Amino acid sequence: MIARIASSFAAGLIFGLGLVISGMINPAKVQNFLDVAGTWDPSLAFVMGSALVVTGIGYRLVRAMGHPLFEAKFQWPAATDIDPRLISGAAMFGAGWGLAGFCPGPAISAAALGRSEVFIFLIAMVTGILAWRWLIAQRLAPKTA
Repeated sequence: MIARIASSFAAGLIFGLGLVISGMINPAKVQNFLDVAGTWDPSLAFVMGSALVVTGIGYRLVRAMGHPLFEAKFQWPAATDIDPRLISGAAMFGAGWGLAGFCPGPAISAAALGRSEVFIFLIAMVTGILAWRWLIAQRLAPKTA
C-alpha cells in the first residue's frame, strides 16, 4: 500500500515538474502556441512530441509486463469507438484550453504559485465536472410517475 502511494506520488511529482520546466503552467505560453496567426510559439509542439515519444515507449514496456507492480491486473480502456460524445468532449476541452490557457494537469501544478486565476479555473473545472456528473445521474435515474 505504501509503495503504491509512493509510486503514485513520484509519478505525479515528475509529471508536475515536467509541466513546470516545459512552461505548460504559463497560460500565455499555451495561448501563444495556439495563436498560429499572431504570436505563435512552436516550443509546445516539441513538448507534446516528446510526451508522445515517452508515452509510446512507456506503453510498449508496460504491455510487455505480465501484470502491474502494485495491482492484480492492468485496467485498459474498453471503449475504442470515436463517437459524438468523445468528439464533443474533446472540442469542449480544446476550447477551454485555448480560452483559459490551462488544462487540468498544468492548472494543478500552477496552483502552487498561488495565482488567483488558477484557482478560478480550478473552481470552474470542478464545478463543470460535478454539474456533468449530476446531469448524467439525472439522465440515468429511474423515471417515476
